[in-house]
Amino acid sequence: MFTGIIMATGRLVSITARGGDLELGIDAALDLKRLALGDSVSVEGVCLTVTRLDGTVFYADVSRETMAKTTLGTLGQGARVNLEPSLRVGDPLGGHLVSGHVDAVGTLTAVDQDARSWRLQFELPAPLMRYVARKGSICVNGVSLTVNAVSGCRFDVNIIPHTHEVTTLGGLHAGDGVNVEIDIIARYLERLMTQAEQ
Repeated sequence: MFTGIIMATGRLVSITARGGDLELGIDAALDLKRLALGDSVSVEGVCLTVTRLDGTVFYADVSRETMAKTTLGTLGQGARVNLEPSLRVGDPLGGHLVSGHVDAVGTLTAVDQDARSWRLQFELPAPLMRYVARKGSICVNGVSLTVNAVSGCRFDVNIIPHTHEVTTLGGLHAGDGVNVEIDIIARYLERLMTQAEQ
């Protein structure tokens, strides 16, 4: 479980094919003393498992399913990635509850300067839009964000200067794909309501 508060960004330093899957090597700016073999790490919003450590680099396997359902399979060597280690008991919950299970790859459709912030508009597959609510939470590339507006298959968020600088969101351009995880509470509420109606 994660919070969507990015602890650091890292660089993708190696991509190795492993029997149809990929092994990613990520040079992490975060304190690797916190990581151990088997730990979960959110990489661009995707929950991965640390399989080995070497100095400042940690390695994680990415299955074909994950490559197909996220942007990780499209990243090139040298790509900057958002990183967040999993929550520990006593850690502050600064964002919202995030599982690291990406629901879909969304598309950035527009970027506009808004005072000192940036307004980003994303498009999602239509079936997921029922979970996106104005002033609700959403996770984009591992970053916990507040939805400002919803229209059709699109939603807007604002990125403050700090988030723009310390996450990969500041480097996005219109047309880029992003990993989107909807609010887990919305999913459970829908499930509970469906069960109650049966």
